[in-house]
Amino acid sequence: MIRTYDIGRSYQENYESGPQFDGPAREMPDTPLKDFLGFKVRSRIGIAAGLLLNSKWIEGYARRGFDILTYKTVRSAYRPCYDLPNWVFVEDDGNSEGPVYATEHPSSDPGEISSAVCFGMPSMDPDVWRADVSRAKACLSNGQVLIVSVVATPEAGTSPEEVAVDFANCAKWAVEAGADIVEANFSCPNVCTSEGTIYRDIELSRDIARVIRRAMEATPLLLKIGHFPEADQQSAFLRSLNGLVDGITLVNGISRPVLHRDGKPVFGEGFVNAGVLGRAIHDPSVASVEAARGAVAEHDLNLEILAVGGVSRKSDMADFFDAGADAVMLGSSPMYLPHFAVDAKRERPEW
Repeated sequence: MIRTYDIGRSYQENYESGPQFDGPAREMPDTPLKDFLGFKVRSRIGIAAGLLLNSKWIEGYARRGFDILTYKTVRSAYRPCYDLPNWVFVEDDGNSEGPVYATEHPSSDPGEISSAVCFGMPSMDPDVWRADVSRAKACLSNGQVLIVSVVATPEAGTSPEEVAVDFANCAKWAVEAGADIVEANFSCPNVCTSEGTIYRDIELSRDIARVIRRAMEATPLLLKIGHFPEADQQSAFLRSLNGLVDGITLVNGISRPVLHRDGKPVFGEGFVNAGVLGRAIHDPSVASVEAARGAVAEHDLNLEILAVGGVSRKSDMADFFDAGADAVMLGSSPMYLPHFAVDAKRERPEW
């Protein structure tokens, strides 16, 4: 199986080399334009924040038919990646909760693959990523849009007001660099600092979103959130943020213990829990999207829903669209299914 991201190499090496594809891009089907957050797009098929490390990655996947492309989360200061390993394949023994176990031999069926990640939201210096976002935007064709994911970088003692300003500064820089849409990442399941759990505090989320909104003016704003154990909690979050943001991206992985078979944590004692991706989280992710769509309908909310979680088959994408998603974003699977979008668009041009 060809993998465009080499999990045995460092984040920096993958950043510098760009994606390693197994051949040229396939012929692109001619699909009708669709509406998405005020833009006309060739499809509502995209890639979530994570795999697209820089403009090299954006360009490679844009040429392969992904039309909503998310630049990996950036910060207001340089942040190195955690030490290897950062990405491992896992098995979940058929359970929806509890630990998953690392394996060096993932399924030969891409639709059955699950993985876990622990990067820590690394970021290049703002001067670097701002120039590169402009290059990424220039790579896109008609009918494609660029989302830039941003996050604050709090230090010990940083006030909520300072966190909000940090988010807003990153969002403003992203817009100036060419972002069509900004996604504020309020959830990361593998950092040990407070920026990874903002979505769990509804009042704080609303306060930060208000500051970001003022800094961005009319540019569409998304919030990326994690898994809520109860639908009522998610509904309360959506109702509170309605009118401040334009949409929600969910879910940002699901945090579970990631272990070796001997019980030792794969990513070290400081990161027993990490973000699980792929097949293991598809069903709960679909349930979250279905619940979100229900809340939007019940409370007449003006929010678009970007679904992510375990999409590696066209039936997975159909699950999300049937659940009410406005767009479906792939997370880990484009690493080993780089032609997924072209194949899906050829079969389902309405997507």
